[in-house]
Amino acid sequence: MQILILGSGGREHAFAWKLKQSEKCEGLYVAPGNGGTAQIAENIQLNLSDFPALKRFALEKKIDMIVVGPEVPLVEGVYDFFQNDAETKHIIVIGPSKLGAQLEGSKSFAKYFMQRHNIPTAAFNEFTEKNLEEGFQFIDENKAPFVLKADGLAAGKGVVITESKTDAKDTLREMISEAKFGDASSKVIIEEFLKGIEFSIFVLSDGSNYVLLPNAKDYKRIGEGDQGLNTGGMGAISPVPFVDDQLMEKVKTKIIEPTIQGLKAEEIVYKGFIYIGLILVNKEPYVIEYNCRMGDPETEIVLPRLENDLVELLNQCAEGKLDEAIVQHSEMHGATVILASGGYPEAYEKGKTIHIPEDADTIVFHAGTKMSDNDLLSSGGRVIAVSALGDDLHRALAKAKNQAENISFEGKYYRRDIGYEF
Repeated sequence: MQILILGSGGREHAFAWKLKQSEKCEGLYVAPGNGGTAQIAENIQLNLSDFPALKRFALEKKIDMIVVGPEVPLVEGVYDFFQNDAETKHIIVIGPSKLGAQLEGSKSFAKYFMQRHNIPTAAFNEFTEKNLEEGFQFIDENKAPFVLKADGLAAGKGVVITESKTDAKDTLREMISEAKFGDASSKVIIEEFLKGIEFSIFVLSDGSNYVLLPNAKDYKRIGEGDQGLNTGGMGAISPVPFVDDQLMEKVKTKIIEPTIQGLKAEEIVYKGFIYIGLILVNKEPYVIEYNCRMGDPETEIVLPRLENDLVELLNQCAEGKLDEAIVQHSEMHGATVILASGGYPEAYEKGKTIHIPEDADTIVFHAGTKMSDNDLLSSGGRVIAVSALGDDLHRALAKAKNQAENISFEGKYYRRDIGYEF
């Protein structure tokens, strides 16, 4: 098969690495890719929102499958574009329809979907410019802390948690009236604050059936001990130590199965990944959010633990035959540590030369890198993901941190405490 991956981060490098292992993968392209994907596939400079350009490339290269990494092209309807075109409808697109992608593209859509299908989640209300005063009244009538979420896509930055009613009102005004997150916050969801421990579940669904991929827990804060600003993710572990069979049974019956049944009942076309962000409150799982694609950096440790041929698994998804699939994953523990540019997630410098020594104990996935005159340079905030497997979590973490220390570029920063609670 000729396969095209859309995206440029560590997640996409991990997809390329895994897909390349399949005998069914004959040609592999990544648009736009990064310095790591350039070493195992052909990078193609394409605008992921320019669907006609994607079509021209796909037809020229006789692409059989498109694996969509990031959320934006899914929310914009890349699946529908290819499926509704007579010239491209034969091409497999791994990802939900535009409507299915609203599970991530609109917090409001996701909350009402969960409400309709009795899926446990935090209580909520929604506000716009039209009922802003009602929003202030809602804050007055309820107890802090408050969770305010921009309804639309905000690159992972559209969530504010505040302990003060005054701050909550100011934030609500900034989000709606002053467009703090652009159009994404023209509508704001205010949620009940849930206190607990978070983890993530990854599902591959064909719209009727599903399979579970290895679970994971990521670490969003820039500072050790989960302090400081939110980031796109500074590391992840898999499996999650406290997720046992009893908890997974609750997750399946209360969350995953009602989600899949809800999509089917509402005739929402969904052939792709569902990332379910969960929080465990008093031993009960609640949904924090859905994502319509795999997570980053979780993908960089979930895929190394997956033992299936990924091309075969994605073909079964496209054919609606996931009920015939059996997912196999390593019993080993895994960890990934993110190396970031100094200053991230605020202002940071790019163009720093990166040196990566050979290391058989780890897998190095590139995120914000590019090749320039045979030099590997930093080109983003999150630069490298170092992943490792071990007989237990501590061995996996030791391997990943050892290589993280050995990789060099000016201003390198990484959290040394990934997995610290365990």
